[in-house]
Amino acid sequence: MTEPLRVLLADDQTLVRTGFRLILRADGIDVVAEATNGGEAVEGVRRTRPDVVLMDVRMPEMDGLEATRRILTGAPGAPRVIILTTFDLDRYVYAALSAGASGFLLKDVTPEQLTAAVRTVRTGDALLAPAITRRLVQRFARHGSETAALHRDLASLTPRELEVLGLLARGLSNAELATRLHLAEPTVKTHVARILAKLGLRDRVQAVIVAYETGLVSAGAREAAQQPTGQA
Repeated sequence: MTEPLRVLLADDQTLVRTGFRLILRADGIDVVAEATNGGEAVEGVRRTRPDVVLMDVRMPEMDGLEATRRILTGAPGAPRVIILTTFDLDRYVYAALSAGASGFLLKDVTPEQLTAAVRTVRTGDALLAPAITRRLVQRFARHGSETAALHRDLASLTPRELEVLGLLARGLSNAELATRLHLAEPTVKTHVARILAKLGLRDRVQAVIVAYETGLVSAGAREAAQQPTGQA
């Protein structure tokens, strides 16, 4: 991709937006718009068509969850959304991931982590830190109507694809999946791509949620990997 990466910042705190803007621009990333609430974020996306949205969860008038739903629902060519939060086990973050957000970052993220995250989701990968995301899903999956649950039928998946999905939900990277299943890594990538296509999912984050909500993986599943991964 040779076009400049275009980002919209949505946060009601001026200092947060200013800090993130300086970090992103210093790394050659173009901040095309800023928003102080969800409504402004939705309008900003329509007006500027960014590649990535950095979306705060809790904003006045319209929160980041509703804004994420409106941006991603039925919109061809919609941007990738990264949720910003101060707390990694937040019901709103879980609901936003269910609604299609590609991952989340804590606001105390380092400059290097911020720019790497934006570039990761721009390429179509998910921003997935297995340990944190799994804890988030375990806590909120199937817990009330406030969450934007992903209802999917796993009957379309082959036995091998079900096995891959279960291991993926435990946090294994493509390389780790290849080792565990004695497959070539390109073969694993093909399996993951087919799982996402069959279930109508945007990325691995939503696949993790589906695995827990359908009961394919139990909430007590052992953590199999600790390092973040972004493979799709």
